[in-house]
Amino acid sequence: MALFERSEARDWFRETMRGVANVVVPSFTQNLSGLNEAAIRHDIRVEIERGFVGTLLVSETATTAEEYIQFVEWAADEAAGRLVLIFHASFNTLEENIEVGRRAQAVGAEATLLSYPPTFYPTSEHDIFDYTKAFCDGVDMAVILFPVPLWGFERLHPASLSVFLMEKLVRAVPNIAAIKAEGGHPSIAGFTETWNRLADQVVVTMPLESQGVPLATLVPMQLIATSNTEYFGDAVPRMMSLIFDGKVSEAMELFWQIDPARRADRGIGAIGGANMVHRMAWKYQAWLNGFSGGPLRQPTARLVWSQMGNLRQGLVASDLPVTSDPDSDFFVGRFPT
Repeated sequence: MALFERSEARDWFRETMRGVANVVVPSFTQNLSGLNEAAIRHDIRVEIERGFVGTLLVSETATTAEEYIQFVEWAADEAAGRLVLIFHASFNTLEENIEVGRRAQAVGAEATLLSYPPTFYPTSEHDIFDYTKAFCDGVDMAVILFPVPLWGFERLHPASLSVFLMEKLVRAVPNIAAIKAEGGHPSIAGFTETWNRLADQVVVTMPLESQGVPLATLVPMQLIATSNTEYFGDAVPRMMSLIFDGKVSEAMELFWQIDPARRADRGIGAIGGANMVHRMAWKYQAWLNGFSGGPLRQPTARLVWSQMGNLRQGLVASDLPVTSDPDSDFFVGRFPT
């Protein structure tokens, strides 16, 4: 259960979420019939060892609601309060997202990244407001708004969620605690406008470390969340720690060191034409430096040898940790069962 009232969500989030939050993709048994507890617990331990302050528990991998709650429960038990767990509100309907969100909170999730179902087709910003407020009113967790091109809301405003809409939501909904300001990508205009208008009220984060780290040297941005920063090992948490300590030059030295890996990562962003995140690639990126790996259920984007080679070589060229295990081992995982 969250250790705060809805009216306290913003203060709790600002005090607690300082650093980097990434993602954990759930792990399955080899025959994909269920979840893999040993692998999930391993990944949570690695999160903590690498210095992440929180993690999104990904729901977009064909897990059932029951399986997802088990995923949260094992993660919370393993984390034992050392990691903020973020519920991924990416189920099929508003009602299902509220139901699973409440259950996830009951077993350990404290924050939510709000997604919108593929079948949600708003005809006005009022429709987005109503969906968002209904979800937030239905849960007691701290909610992260997420303006991003994935939703297709640009037909209503180029920034996905206009700053006017977000201001209205922040006024009306006390448990909106943060904004993952990726609207208008690849431009940073969505971030800068959100920062200028709302950073005094909620935590504003740029999830992409390629932009977030440089921006954190200019404005007091306290959090990078949530993206596949586990690909870079502990580099992104280290960069943010250096910035917090006033060691900007050292942070930027590390920033440039990992540029080959960053360039490799750009090749597996949102899949062209499908508007979805390549979760298989993200799981492989994590496996390259110590996470569990293992198979994912259909439907999933296909990961091919050329993509894997580019991602592996990016880490080598960046002088970052990378496994010597063959790529075939990724599809088995480190804890096959």
